[in-house]
Amino acid sequence: MYNFNKKTIIASASLISAFYFGQTDSISSKKIDDVVILGSRGAGRSLTETPVPVDIINISKILRQSPVNNISQALNYVVPSFSSTSHTVNDGTDFVDPALLRGLGPDQVLVLLNGKRRYQSSLINVTLTPGRGSVGTDLNAIPAFALDKIEVLRDGASAQYGSDAIAGVVNLGLKKRLGLSGQVFLGGYASPVANNFSGGIDGETISADLNYGAKIGEKGFINVTGSVQYRDPYSRAGVRQGDIFNAYNAINYRALQNGVNIDGLYKNITNTPNTQQIINTIKQYASQVGYFSQDFKDQISGANSITALQGLLGKDFTDKELAYRGLERKDFSLRAGQSKLQSAQLFFNSEIPVNEDWKVYSFGGYSYRLGNAGGFYRLPNTERNINAVTPNGYLPQIEATVNDYSLAGGIKGKWNGWNVDLSNTFGKNAFNFGVVNTFNASLGENSPRTFEAGGSEFLQNTLNLDFSKKYDVLHGLNVAFGGEYRYENYKVNAGNENSYVSYDINGRVVTAATPDNEKVTDFFGAVRPAGSQVFPGFSPDNAVSGSRNSLAAYADVEIEPTDWWLVEGAVRFENYSDFGSTFNYKLATNVKLAKNFNWRGAVSTGFRAPSLAQIYYSSTSTLIQKGQTTQVGTFRNNSEAAQALGIPKLKQETSQSYSTGITWKIPSLSLVFTADAYLIKIKDRVVLTDLFYRPEGSFAPGSDQAVLQGAFDLARASAANFFANAVDSQTKGLDITVSQNSRISEGISLENNLGLNLNQTRRIGDIHASPKLVSQINNYFSEPNRVYFEEAVPRIKATLANTLRLAALTVSLRNSYFGKVTDADVLDANFDGITESREHFILNERFVTDLSVGYDFNKNILATIGSNNIFNILPSKSPNISSLTADNQFVYSRQVSQYGIGGRFLFARVEFKF
Repeated sequence: MYNFNKKTIIASASLISAFYFGQTDSISSKKIDDVVILGSRGAGRSLTETPVPVDIINISKILRQSPVNNISQALNYVVPSFSSTSHTVNDGTDFVDPALLRGLGPDQVLVLLNGKRRYQSSLINVTLTPGRGSVGTDLNAIPAFALDKIEVLRDGASAQYGSDAIAGVVNLGLKKRLGLSGQVFLGGYASPVANNFSGGIDGETISADLNYGAKIGEKGFINVTGSVQYRDPYSRAGVRQGDIFNAYNAINYRALQNGVNIDGLYKNITNTPNTQQIINTIKQYASQVGYFSQDFKDQISGANSITALQGLLGKDFTDKELAYRGLERKDFSLRAGQSKLQSAQLFFNSEIPVNEDWKVYSFGGYSYRLGNAGGFYRLPNTERNINAVTPNGYLPQIEATVNDYSLAGGIKGKWNGWNVDLSNTFGKNAFNFGVVNTFNASLGENSPRTFEAGGSEFLQNTLNLDFSKKYDVLHGLNVAFGGEYRYENYKVNAGNENSYVSYDINGRVVTAATPDNEKVTDFFGAVRPAGSQVFPGFSPDNAVSGSRNSLAAYADVEIEPTDWWLVEGAVRFENYSDFGSTFNYKLATNVKLAKNFNWRGAVSTGFRAPSLAQIYYSSTSTLIQKGQTTQVGTFRNNSEAAQALGIPKLKQETSQSYSTGITWKIPSLSLVFTADAYLIKIKDRVVLTDLFYRPEGSFAPGSDQAVLQGAFDLARASAANFFANAVDSQTKGLDITVSQNSRISEGISLENNLGLNLNQTRRIGDIHASPKLVSQINNYFSEPNRVYFEEAVPRIKATLANTLRLAALTVSLRNSYFGKVTDADVLDANFDGITESREHFILNERFVTDLSVGYDFNKNILATIGSNNIFNILPSKSPNISSLTADNQFVYSRQVSQYGIGGRFLFARVEFKF
C-alpha cells in the first residue's frame, strides 16, 4: 500500500522523536526554549544549546493523544532511535520487552527514575530475539500515568551517570502536580484481514489510573499514582498442518470412551507383564474404528507382538479422526500473539522542606504483574501427551509472576554555596515461573497439571553523594563532583523437583543407573521427557546467589569561555569488586556559529561490567544416554564446563563514542531543527553463544577432535553454550529531528514533529574464540546470532506527528515508517533446547498510521477515541516453510517485529483532572 525508500524519507526530512513540549494545553513559540536538565549538572539549557542530543517527551500529552498505554510503546513510536516490541512463544520475553537505543543492547542503556539509577530486571533474554543474551531495565514496571515527562539523552554518558550508559540515558520524571486526576482506557484489536482474527474485538485491554497530589506544608508535596490493568490475549497463529492423530490415538480414544485406558496397562512398553492384554485390547477397539479399511483391520488382527503393532499404528489418520471427534485443525494451533496480563501498581513521589535551604525527598513504588503465555501445542501423537487425561493434546502455558519493589530517599539543599544531594536508592525485581495446563510426562496420568519452576531475583542498592556549584567566571562556570557506592545481588531459585526431573516406572528419580526398561515410555517406546512441559524448572544445580559492589567518583565541569561557546568535560573512576577499575571521560562542546545556528560535538568512552546474570545464569537439562549422564544447555561462564572447554572468564566491554551535529532555531517560525551523526565502537561485547557439541566418533589421539571430546567428557556435557566476550561491534547512524508549532488564530494551533533515525550495527574484526572450540567457531557467533545482532532492528525508522487543536477539539495524526528487518529460520523442533538454523528472510518496510480525536468537555474532563495502525498494516508473512512456521502456525515472525502483529488497534480514553 505504501512504497517508501531512503530518498523519499530523507527528502521529506521524515520525522521526529516527538518533542512534545510544555505543560500547558496551548501551544506557543516559547516551547522551543524548553529547558533540558539531563546531561548537565549545571543550569538547564534549551534543546539547541546542549552539546549532545536530548529528547523531551511530555508523556501526559502522549497518553491523551495516542493509543499507547505504557512507556515502552510510547518511546517506540515517539523516539525513532528507540526500539521495543513484544515477542510471542519466547519464554520470559513474552512479559518483558527488550528495549534498545541506537541499535545497541538493552544493558547498554542506563535508566534513571527522578535522576537516580533504576535497577535492571532479573530476567535474562536467552531467546533468539533482539537483545539476546542481555539484561535490560523493565520500563513497564512503572505506570506511565505516574510520569510527568521522559528525557532521552542519545549519546554516550558513562563519565556522567555510570559506566554502562554507552548508548544513552533515559530519565523518567515522576509527577509533582497537586490535585486529583485519573483515566480509564479501553482498547482492542479489530483486524479482519489478520490471521486467526475471529471477528469483533480481540486482545482487549482495560486499565484505570488514579493520581492524587497534596501539599505538605507551604512548599512540600506528595503525589501518589495507582494503576490497574487487565489485558486479554490474542492469537494470530495459522491453521496447523502436519500429522496430529495416528492409528493408535484412534484406537485408544475408542477404548477411553468405553472406560478403558490402554496407556494405563503399562508404564514401559518393553517391560510389562500385560503384553498380551495390551495386544488383545488394541485389537478389540481397532475393530470399532469405522474408517479403518478392512485390510488395515486384518493387519492389526494378525499382529502378534507389540513390535508389529508399533509398525502399524504410527500411520497418520489425522483428517478422519478430526471428523470423528468433531474437531478442526485450528483447534491444535498454539497461541501466537499477545500474552495475557493482569497488573496492579502503586507509586509515589514526595518532597518536604526542612528549612529554607534543605528538603528531604522520597519516591518509589510497587508493581505486581501476572502474565500468561502459551507455548508449543503438545499433540496427541507425541510422547509428551497423556492421552487418558488430554486425548486431544494440550497447550502448556507459562504463568509468570513479576514483583518489583523500589524506594529512594534523600536530602538536598545548599551548603556554603554548594548544591548538595545525599540519597539512597533501593530496587528489587523477582521473576517467578509457574507452568500451568501441562504435565511432567514421566508421571503419566498421575502428574500434577501446575508446577512451580523457580525463577530469578535481582537486588540493587545505590548510595550517592553529589555536589555542584556555579561560579561567575567568564560567561559561566559550573563545577560538579560526587561519589557512588552500589551493591548488587542476583539469584536463581530452584523449582520444585517435579518441574525438572524424570521419574521411572517405580516413581523414583531417573539417574544414570536407571535401566532403559524402567524408564517411562509411550506405546512406541519413546521415553517420556522430564520436567514440566514448555518450561522445565531450574534445578538445584542452576540455583545460585552472586553479589558484587562498586565504588565510583566523578567530576564534571561546564564552562562558557564566551557567550557563543560552551565546553563540557567529565571524568569518572569506578572500581568493581569483581572486575577491577575503569576510568572514563567525556568531552563535549556547543558553538554558536551564527544567531540561532549551533554546532555541537562529543567524544566519550564507556565501560560495562558484565551483568551478574551473564556471570551466574545457567539453565541445563540432564540427559541420560547409554548409561551415561550428560548435560545440555547454558552453563555459567565460571563453571567447570567453561574451564574445560577453554571459555575465558568474562571481562568488561569497553566503548568509544563520537558524535557531531547541528541545531537550528527559527523563532519566527517556531521551528527547531537538529541533525546528529554518531559512531560507537564497542570491544569485547558479551554475547550468548550457540550450542557447542561433543564430536561423535573415533579420532586419533591428540587430534583436535579427540581433545575436544576429552574436554566435553571432563565437562560432563554433550552440548553447551556460554556467555562470552566474543565480538567487537561498530554502530553508526544519523538522527534528524524537526519540531514546528503554529498558532493559526485564537484557539487554533498546529504542532508538527518529524524525526528520522538511520542506524547500522555490525560485527567488526575476528571472533574471539577458545582455542579448543576453533573447529566450531561459527557457533560462537552463528548466522542467526548475527541476524539478531545486526539486522533485527530497523536500520531506518521515522515518525511524523501532526496535532491540530480547534478550541476544545484536538485531532492527532501520526505516521511511522519502520524499515525492513531480518529474521532467521530457527526452530527448536524437538523441544530440547537445541535449535536448528536453515535460512533467513526479510520482513519488508511498513508505514503505520495512527489517528485520534479528543474533545475537552470542560477544563476537567477530556475524552479521546482513535486507532493505532488505522489502515491495518500487517507485517510480512513468514515464508511457507514448515520448519520455520512450525507447521504453518507462525504466519508472522515470533522473534522479530517492527511494531507487533495484532493489526488495527481501537481505543477510547476518558481523563479527568481537578
